Amino acid sequence: QVHLVESGGGLVQAGGSLRLSCAASGRTFSIYPMGWFRQAPGKEREFVAAISWSGSSTYYADSVKGRFTISRDNAKNTVYLQMNSLKPEDTAVYYCAAAPTIALVTSAQGSWGQGTQVTVSS
Repeated sequence: QVHLVESGGGLVQAGGSLRLSCAASGRTFSIYPMGWFRQAPGKEREFVAAISWSGSSTYYADSVKGRFTISRDNAKNTVYLQMNSLKPEDTAVYYCAAAPTIALVTSAQGSWGQGTQVTVSS
């Protein structure tokens, strides 16, 4: 079991940047693929990005490709989401996720953090 805690959310103007962090505890962090999801008010939770356990493979939703970058530091048990060129439609609660395989991560099956709010003003 992996315990996840997100941080780094906040209020930013459109065009700005934020970096989210997800601190993980548990022996299996370094071998687990990780991901980020988001949920806007009145909408379903949607996939944002995922990264393999080694960090060598990354996956992105089309809506964030070219603007967001997922990375990880296994020595620090932390995964990051660098968000640039933010848009009002990026406003959501962002959740970190972990699971034994990429397929499970991207299909939203696994462990979740409590979420961190990102608000982008126009």
